[in-house]
Amino acid sequence: MNRLKELIGDLQDFYLLSIRGLLSIFKRPLYLRDMIEQMDYAGAGSFFIIFIVSLFVGMALSLQLSAELSRLGMKVYTGKVVGISVIRELGPVVAAIVFTGRVGAGMASELGLMVLGHQVDTFRVFGVDPIKKLVTPRIVSSIIMLPALTIIGDAVSLFGGYYIAVFVSNQSGTVYWSSIREELIFENVFFGAIKPFVFGYLIACICCYMGLSTKGGATGLRQSTTKAVVTSIIMIIVSDFILTRILLYVLGFSV
Repeated sequence: MNRLKELIGDLQDFYLLSIRGLLSIFKRPLYLRDMIEQMDYAGAGSFFIIFIVSLFVGMALSLQLSAELSRLGMKVYTGKVVGISVIRELGPVVAAIVFTGRVGAGMASELGLMVLGHQVDTFRVFGVDPIKKLVTPRIVSSIIMLPALTIIGDAVSLFGGYYIAVFVSNQSGTVYWSSIREELIFENVFFGAIKPFVFGYLIACICCYMGLSTKGGATGLRQSTTKAVVTSIIMIIVSDFILTRILLYVLGFSV
């Protein structure tokens, strides 16, 4: 019973932090400098790892599809399947998981260290709202930078798939790109565009909450950072399924 009460209390605190952090975007002061610093850390700092991971995901996907479709005499559809997979599902999910591992863990550990060093209490003493000062800039940076990184990751994955399809599987590059263009319809682009905003918001809220809930010194910091990353990844996968199911229904796809 005590564990259940603690869980309900934690969920309540998390929802309050998430809502206050989002609504504080429209309140002064704006802390633009903090937002820019967080966007630089989340965006520019994550570019290289997103680039590398997305490249090899696209190459591996294209390689596997080429091998399987060639057995069915349908190798020409490699570009079509790669395009749908990357734009709708793999691109947003892979980018979000990589973003969690790098940026989310950094958020949780940084805020946890500030809690242990009593810096958050100092903000309160001087009348500064910790959620407005610490959480809101991280939410804004995640909501802005994760979609941008996802677009870059999608493009890199498609080029990785192109390299395998053309230079390894000896397919036509023109056919590959024409298949990709056929899949750049509103429904597919909307699928891939809406998810990074949701993922970015979830990652920022979860990691900030775990960081601000840190207790117990170095061991507590390790535990809160681990919880932040694990919980964020689980929520990315779960929310991806829920969003996919809702979008398929709203956009009229038959399942």
